[in-house]
Amino acid sequence: MPPLSGATEWLNSPPLGPEDLRGRVVVVDFWTLTCINWLRTEPWIRAWSRAYREDGVVVIGVHTPEFGFEHGVDGVRQAVADRGIDYPVVVDNDYDVWSAFDNHFWPALYFVDAGGVIRDYHFGEGRYAESERTIQQLLGIKRDLVDVVGQGVEAEADWDSLRTPETYLGYARGSGIAADGAASGSYAFPTFLDFNQWALDGDWTIGREALRVDSGGGRIAIQFQARDAHLVLAPGPRSPIPFRVFLDGEPPGEAHGVDVDADGNGLLREGRLYQLVREPGTVRERILEITFAEPGAEAYAFTFG
Repeated sequence: MPPLSGATEWLNSPPLGPEDLRGRVVVVDFWTLTCINWLRTEPWIRAWSRAYREDGVVVIGVHTPEFGFEHGVDGVRQAVADRGIDYPVVVDNDYDVWSAFDNHFWPALYFVDAGGVIRDYHFGEGRYAESERTIQQLLGIKRDLVDVVGQGVEAEADWDSLRTPETYLGYARGSGIAADGAASGSYAFPTFLDFNQWALDGDWTIGREALRVDSGGGRIAIQFQARDAHLVLAPGPRSPIPFRVFLDGEPPGEAHGVDVDADGNGLLREGRLYQLVREPGTVRERILEITFAEPGAEAYAFTFG
């Protein structure tokens, strides 16, 4: 296991060095606060930390930011509080810990034995029972596995109906826009939006990482199929920014996500992932539209579940 000396800050703990971890089984969890895949794994990480802490397990979260605004430590602190994380968290803004592990993924788990040797790893969601069995093997114990059911944004995806992939919006990784690309300008919704395409209406700037609304009333729409629809948003220098969500041109009603009400009203206060839709009934193709009441909102990526 590489040292954690590249951390820019520690939360929930003083800095932990090799001498502090000697003789302990360590689970290292790489995450970033806007990642839906990490959010859906976090209930298991919390449960393992609490279930095996007295047996000698130390879970260490390593927050390595994907987007620029995620470098803000206050945002990481808020995510730690929102998720009920009580284990040590390394703030890895300079990617030193990420590079030391030669890691390339969010989320990523590394399982380290009491001698400091990485014995197993896993990237992405799933494989929870096998991962917990690995922890037990490293501890030399055997017991029933923890019972975990994710709630809210942490709920497992509805994989059987999910047909729309994660969709980045900045020009560096963005694809699927139903318009000619431009550095900035005015846009209008097309007369037809194809499946898994997205479009803009109003005044927008397309940046490397994100889109920015340049005037009030700017809209973004995407045709998708999934139980859940999320959008990574940040307010830029303006906060809060009201927004409103529509499904197929109507308020979402019972299909509203945790960050909007039944009329589709939401408020962009801080940079994070916002759940806009949770479909309680039959999942089908829908058109999701978001309107921002004021300029300054930044949209980074749609994710689905």
